[in-house]
Amino acid sequence: MEDRNYTTHRVHGMSDVVFECVLSYIEDTRDRQSISLVCRRLCQLEAHTRKHVTIALCYTATPKQLSRRFPYLESLKIKGKPRAAMYNLIPEDWGGFATPWVEEITKSFSCIKAVHFRRMIVRDEDLEVLARERGSVLQVLKLDKCSGFTTDGLLHICRSCRNLRILFLEESQILEKDGLWLHELALNNTVLETLNFYMTELSQVSVKDLELIAKKCSDLVSVKIGDSEISSLVGFFNHANALEEFGGGSFNEQSELYNHVMYPQRVTRLGLNYMSTSETVLVLPFAFRLKKLDLLFALLDTEDHCRLLQRCTNLEVLETRDVIGDRGLEVVAQCCKKLKRLRVERGADEQEMEDEEGIVSQRGMTAVAEGCLELEYIAVYVSDITNAALETMGMNLKKLRDFRMVLLDREEVITDLPLDNGIRSLLSGCHELRRFALYLRPGGLTDVGLEYIGQYSQHIRWMLLGYLGESDTGLLGFSRGCPSLQKLEVRGCCFSERALALAALQLRSLRYLWVQGYRVSPTGCDLLAMTRPFWNIEIIPPRKVIGGEGKEIEHPAHILAYYSLAGPRTDFPSSVIPLLAE
Repeated sequence: MEDRNYTTHRVHGMSDVVFECVLSYIEDTRDRQSISLVCRRLCQLEAHTRKHVTIALCYTATPKQLSRRFPYLESLKIKGKPRAAMYNLIPEDWGGFATPWVEEITKSFSCIKAVHFRRMIVRDEDLEVLARERGSVLQVLKLDKCSGFTTDGLLHICRSCRNLRILFLEESQILEKDGLWLHELALNNTVLETLNFYMTELSQVSVKDLELIAKKCSDLVSVKIGDSEISSLVGFFNHANALEEFGGGSFNEQSELYNHVMYPQRVTRLGLNYMSTSETVLVLPFAFRLKKLDLLFALLDTEDHCRLLQRCTNLEVLETRDVIGDRGLEVVAQCCKKLKRLRVERGADEQEMEDEEGIVSQRGMTAVAEGCLELEYIAVYVSDITNAALETMGMNLKKLRDFRMVLLDREEVITDLPLDNGIRSLLSGCHELRRFALYLRPGGLTDVGLEYIGQYSQHIRWMLLGYLGESDTGLLGFSRGCPSLQKLEVRGCCFSERALALAALQLRSLRYLWVQGYRVSPTGCDLLAMTRPFWNIEIIPPRKVIGGEGKEIEHPAHILAYYSLAGPRTDFPSSVIPLLAE
């Protein structure tokens, strides 16, 4: 590429070659952004040496703007629907189409090797174009929580992209027509390293195809599949000698059939689905070498968790449900001293009723805070929590970068609300925090506590606030802090349109705001106070949806506001109202 010869230019006395060499070692996007602001020539050099870009919302720039700014990208990640779409809070037709991005990738990005779409609508035609135009060079394709495509689209990818190292489909909504896509992948690929169709509806999967992939792809290190019976995977495990991660499969047969099942020797990351007490004997012999354990869909009770986790002395990542209970977390605190990531999701109500121990409270969280000092990430649903437990976290967890806590809204009496002082201690003690989510219940945090969050969140860039504060005063006090906050999500709070608009103006780094549930003004125009150049505001009116038990649920109105170089959207569905200043 002759236009990348910079030797005839000089920046502050040094040739472009020097700066290009230096820039190749700078990967942090914020550092590169700062460099690009020094002068026009450094802006050009930074653009020409950038290898990866993440578009946090697909409507913040146009594909053409991106290709002009960064013509030599090798990797591109684009996020579509807001994160709330994962909880069915965003209308299905909101948008987030991959088509214009695929068209630009195939026309203008000659160096693209990796494409990652997240929460986007991807059509079979998009995958066909991508396979036809980039099939020979595409090494990574991630369709992450996407929808709109079928196995016919995957067939094009698996037939044409013979250098594919990563195929990631986890949690995507895929219409299954047949299993030919996997057969084509097995026939055509010899370099695959990661195959993931976990948490999809893909069930027409041939075990023979999985075995063939394991035979041909000597660098296969990670495989996460659907509900294939574990006892039928003996051949696959025998051939997957390099495998380090396995997730999925199910235990539906008679327990004696599992006597011949043996996970590969290198497996250190494991996800167990539908495993009951009797099948844990398969894992116990090598539990000591596990670094990651996913028990979100395992059928284990509190006692099973304790028995298994006390052997996982090298565990770094644990994902489970609150059936682990306080007793299970105490075992984690005692035995899993290397733990870095802990995720405890909400269990099924019927499971909780069967296992009285299956609740997580301040007892378990205090034990974890005192015993797992390497923790960097906590996401946990609790039935009860106290200020003292939060203070213990702030005192001990100095490496914590991501904290997320939901207080379940049950009939239990909470022992220590509000949590103002505990949250202040957590935030003031955990100086490395970059992401923070707190979802309580009315009365869980006062206006004073909300102001504490603003005051002590110096470095936090993403935040979710649920059912916090008492009035607009708390929100405005909060917005006088948070100097680094770029993305704010608010749900179920009592704030008015005007307070939300003023808060958005005061949060000087804010680039994205999502709100569900707020006090609507009589005219609906108070949000216009936050209008400014390049700032899009969308309203999703209240709507009725069908809940999990077939009952009709009323969803409050949403506000979605974000910076955009692309200007107002042109593909608004009927469910979205653009709000523009007069």
